[in-house]
Amino acid sequence: MLLITGAVFGSVFGLKAFSTNMLNEIVDAMPTPPETISSAAVERHEWEQYVDAVGTLVAVHGADLTAETDGTITEIAFESGQEVEKGQLLLTFDSAVEQGELARLEAQAELVEIERRRREKLYKRGTISKSEYDAALAETNGAKAAVAAQRGRLAKKVLRAPFSGTLGIRRVAAGQYVRAGTAIVTLQALDPIELDFSLPERLLNKVATGREISARIDAFPGERFTGKILAIEPKINPDTRNFDVRARLANPELKLKPGLFAKIRVQYGAARELLVVPRTAIKYSSYGDSVFVLQEREQVASADGDATSQEPTLEVVQRFVKLGEVRGDFVEVKQGLEADDVVAGSGLLKLRSHVPVVIENALAPTAELSPMPPKG
Repeated sequence: MLLITGAVFGSVFGLKAFSTNMLNEIVDAMPTPPETISSAAVERHEWEQYVDAVGTLVAVHGADLTAETDGTITEIAFESGQEVEKGQLLLTFDSAVEQGELARLEAQAELVEIERRRREKLYKRGTISKSEYDAALAETNGAKAAVAAQRGRLAKKVLRAPFSGTLGIRRVAAGQYVRAGTAIVTLQALDPIELDFSLPERLLNKVATGREISARIDAFPGERFTGKILAIEPKINPDTRNFDVRARLANPELKLKPGLFAKIRVQYGAARELLVVPRTAIKYSSYGDSVFVLQEREQVASADGDATSQEPTLEVVQRFVKLGEVRGDFVEVKQGLEADDVVAGSGLLKLRSHVPVVIENALAPTAELSPMPPKG
């Protein structure tokens, strides 16, 4: 019974193994259906060395003018948005009390000066002591200082432009009583204008004052504004590992305003030649980035010895690469590819090494760089 049972089970397992082997041979003999992909050539590009940053426009001279003293506004000598020159009268406050006090102090100063001159004559004649003459001299100086102080207080009753520039919106009206510190109007010098931004510490030795920069402003699409680096912060921010940079831009048409957001490009070296591929050709993974390189496929001979013409002639081989900088739709390839290689540009998820492929570039995406707008 044991022999019979062993023979039966042996026959069953043998038959199963034989059928499995036959099935595998049939599957192996069947051709693998080709995958349809687009192709992309590995290209040589010359890329200028630059870094992009974002920043904010600031005025070379900018101030929010406020009242320096309490008082009632008697005259407003400007209009909102007006261009003014340095020292131009903008606003006056009621100063009748201060004017009266100044007149009193000037009269008192004149009187003590007369007394000083009289005592000086007496001192020269020897009639009075030097200490009496010194007291008269000190009294005279004190009176003159009181006059100067009152003139300073009176000057605060007048507001003048501290520099040439463009006024903003007026915040007060004639006849209004204001407290010291009340906002009156903003004054901004707009030509030239400055641009503040930050760069990573690795570029500290590659940028210098005088280097040209270009900027784009969302409010003026298609336009590029150029300027030069004015100053570089001599220390690195320990929190961000960036350093601050200030550039200055010409603004003759007064288009640019303080507070505008700017996209900045700083060139820091000569153009360099490198190999690039479209970003769609890269298969990103945790164990390494790779591409699928196209190569000629070995043809399978038919029974009569002729190569079959129905089989695809191309296949892909996965190759790991080392990537560099990314610009627009292109990525730099530092290692792993040659200039004459052709890679799969799409359909990467369905590919593996030695899979036959058919090229269809009609629907392939177009890769572009993202250059700055043209000059002008």
